[in-house]
Amino acid sequence: MAAAVVMFPASASLRGQSASLLPDRTISALAQELSGETAKRNLEYVAREHRVRGSRGWHRAGQYIVDQLTTYGITDARIERFPADGKIFYGTQRSRPPWDADFAELWELRHDSTGWVPAARLADWDAMPISLAEDSENGDVTANLVDVGDGTAEGDYAGKEIRGKLVLAAQQAGAVQRLAVDRFGAAGIVSYAQNQRTAWWGEDENLVRWGHLESFPTKPTFAFMVSLKVARALRQRLARGEEIRMHATVRAGQHAGALEVVTATIPGGDPRLRNEEIVYSCHLDHQRPGANDNASGCVTILEVARTLSKLIADGRLTRPARTIRFVWPPEVEGTLALLNGRPELPPRMRAAIHMDMVGGGEVTKSIFHVTRGPASLPSFVYDIGAAFGDLVNRQSDAFAGTGSATWPLVAPEGGKEALRAEFVEMTMGSDHDVYNEGSYRIPSIYLNDWPDRYIHTNFDTPANIDPTKLKRAAFIGAASGYFLANLGTVPGDVEAAWRAAQAAGLRRTATMLQRRAALPDEDAAALTRAHFAYERAVFASLERFAAIPPALRRAADSYWKGVEGLDVDSGNGFGPRPAQGSRRGIAAAGDSAGRIVFRRDSTVRGPMSVFGYDYLRGHLGEAKADAIRLPNFTGLRGSGDEYAYEVLNFVDGKRSAREIRDVVSAEFGPVPLDVVVEYLRALETAGVVRRGGGGG
Repeated sequence: MAAAVVMFPASASLRGQSASLLPDRTISALAQELSGETAKRNLEYVAREHRVRGSRGWHRAGQYIVDQLTTYGITDARIERFPADGKIFYGTQRSRPPWDADFAELWELRHDSTGWVPAARLADWDAMPISLAEDSENGDVTANLVDVGDGTAEGDYAGKEIRGKLVLAAQQAGAVQRLAVDRFGAAGIVSYAQNQRTAWWGEDENLVRWGHLESFPTKPTFAFMVSLKVARALRQRLARGEEIRMHATVRAGQHAGALEVVTATIPGGDPRLRNEEIVYSCHLDHQRPGANDNASGCVTILEVARTLSKLIADGRLTRPARTIRFVWPPEVEGTLALLNGRPELPPRMRAAIHMDMVGGGEVTKSIFHVTRGPASLPSFVYDIGAAFGDLVNRQSDAFAGTGSATWPLVAPEGGKEALRAEFVEMTMGSDHDVYNEGSYRIPSIYLNDWPDRYIHTNFDTPANIDPTKLKRAAFIGAASGYFLANLGTVPGDVEAAWRAAQAAGLRRTATMLQRRAALPDEDAAALTRAHFAYERAVFASLERFAAIPPALRRAADSYWKGVEGLDVDSGNGFGPRPAQGSRRGIAAAGDSAGRIVFRRDSTVRGPMSVFGYDYLRGHLGEAKADAIRLPNFTGLRGSGDEYAYEVLNFVDGKRSAREIRDVVSAEFGPVPLDVVVEYLRALETAGVVRRGGGGG
């Protein structure tokens, strides 16, 4: 009964609090000023450019962002340049040289009385830049076409004459390159790779997918991308024994230059806090049109910048205590270049709000997500994003159902349906991985759409983008960032932040209970320990923003003691259950291996897998890297990449290998200890971690 007394008053206080963490007048100001139409007009410009890192198209899009920011009254907007030559490293990212194309065409030829003449143009850089794979190099080739199926296994080439030919392959050009070009001597590649696997995978045969070749190739080559419809027709003709001759012309290639990153700030107004920063992040690169991925995220943070700047200038919002920074980089590699090239910035950054695909709707089949950071970085920050997402859910649902709401957040040219955002655990795949990573530990709220049936294709167009969705994403981002930028300066705001985290923590506790029931005893106990350690760390993370009032600290400690002591399991509460039987779920690795403690090498900063480069493969060699089991492990809730990311993040010079195994098992599902130890030793061999304590 004592525990219940602790819980229920907290729930009652949550029911009685205001609808939002911000005053109604602030919510109204943001809701009134944010414009989905303005965001979409900016998107329509950005989507005209083929925005490959360091390219002319990227620069034009970046300069447009700078010009718009200047128009919006933000005076320090600029493009920062970070040299990229294939040799310079920014943390774990080997800098990829910029890439541009001037001309590329792929023609099918026919034979007549005068010889081979053009019959049909299958790909054209000027009309559709996506039809030329990124990192293609110069070529002028007339050759027959050979069907190699997937093109990624030696058997695909058995009995076929490949040297000097063009190969037709079902997989991505970069995956085909090593066998087709490096080993068997193909002159180039024609790929009809399909999109990411979702329910709509392979359904639309007219899609042309964005293609990539190796960024650091052994033998430079070129590749064209064609639709499934075109490829099927070619395959059928080849299967009948027909000779298909093609002419490919490419004038393109990597060149000396720099990674460019647009940055701008709204300076903080509190002398004590203005050196701390809240960061809005996106990524400006991608193929033309690349509307949802990721022109949508770019123009949404641009709209946040416009709105905050205008409301502050008009006196409708006070200047935030902390500085707000906006960043438009090339995905992952640009963020790593900024954080490593400007080493004074990461210590200032208290939180990031990352937007990658926030404008899709019914046409794209998208579901909007407000996503937490990893278990290795406990923070209340994620709960702030979720609280504002929940506000939009409730308001938009009320408006859709009744036609009336205080803040419907509907754009005149957009939809009126409810947002129905989902609040989910960590997912990887964008720049938030860098901010959250153990080298930087900047908690990042990740706003994103998934699935999107047109991602990375020629059909990812502005026509599919909903201005209402852009406005709602902008609101969640603007409200979250403005609250965090002022946290600790408004009476009662620390307590309000804790209440949001407390409510979310109860939901996470319910999820933990469900997962715990299905696990063997030792794994259930490890999950329980990890869960409550995480929740207590979420509360402690408030200290990164403000001093925690002693009364609140005492109340929170009493609250968690009460929750942890609930009688939910045969009188044992949430404590570790007595071991029953063998250690199921944990493969033996030896007690000595489990006790090893590792610490990070502070000179190696960033995740192991970045854009166009894998740090372990680069430092261990392909054979040794391919033999490591953890990146290919599949857990109950996580992929091997997620396990590997978190194992490294949990290295702190204090946790043993077994303790790291236990916490990643709590996050994603049980993983054998020997698999974790093997990965840690591989990191040690590559110089990423060192044996012995003392880190953190």
